[in-house]
Amino acid sequence: MTAELVRGQNHPLSQARLEIRVSAGTPIVAAATLGDEQGRIHGVEWVAHPGAPTLPGLEVSRQAAADHRLAVDLDAMPEAVHRVSVLLALPTGVGGPTSFGAVPAPFLAVTGLDGAEVASYTVAGLESESAVVALELYRRQGAWKVRAIGQGYAGGLADLFNDQGLAQAHQLAGGINDAVAQGVARSIPAPPRPDGDRSRQAAAPAVGPDQSGQAQQGTSGATAPQPTSPYGNQTPGQPTPPPNSPYGTTDPAQPSAPTSGGPIDYSHPRR
Repeated sequence: MTAELVRGQNHPLSQARLEIRVSAGTPIVAAATLGDEQGRIHGVEWVAHPGAPTLPGLEVSRQAAADHRLAVDLDAMPEAVHRVSVLLALPTGVGGPTSFGAVPAPFLAVTGLDGAEVASYTVAGLESESAVVALELYRRQGAWKVRAIGQGYAGGLADLFNDQGLAQAHQLAGGINDAVAQGVARSIPAPPRPDGDRSRQAAAPAVGPDQSGQAQQGTSGATAPQPTSPYGNQTPGQPTPPPNSPYGTTDPAQPSAPTSGGPIDYSHPRR
């Protein structure tokens, strides 16, 4: 039975490999941070976002969209990680809405790989906020739970990251917004050529700050986790979507590697 959470409520997680599905009704940015026992992130390399979408046990979308699927493998989380915060933000500088009060309330569903819904949460009550910590997966005495947070920030991602103790909060927020803006710009069709050729170039993926493959020291001296896909191995510095990844496709000439735990059901979550 699905647990329909309200703000502050938690629910135990019996599975380690999960999807977090987001439905917002308007293009938004989905990101996630890895935090210690106090919820503080140790550096920019502990944030999964469109410019650096893969961390140990975690993968997010490379662009703004109305619907997202975040892949999570709790067994792959480093021992230093005790919290995974799921962040939503409105993209800036692209002519869209600037506050969550002007858009439908985002809906999130935590599901197993079989698509069965474990818990859901509608982030209601937001007004002037442009970024929000929607959900939190947290480890307590060796077990993981999900908690509905709904903490919004009128100052956007910069204020959110600053609240989580990130010294480079403003720089990272700017880099994420730049990556999303580039993706939006590249998805706009080019004008027709003078010779009448109206062919269009395929939209390119958003490009952001290159943080993959670079282990850095965080503000607390902790070694940065190396980016890996939660559902498969990949070479550092060359992100490769996992089998059946919601954010990429495999080479059609190469068969997809099988995944354990059964196929993922990508049908839209029950609202």
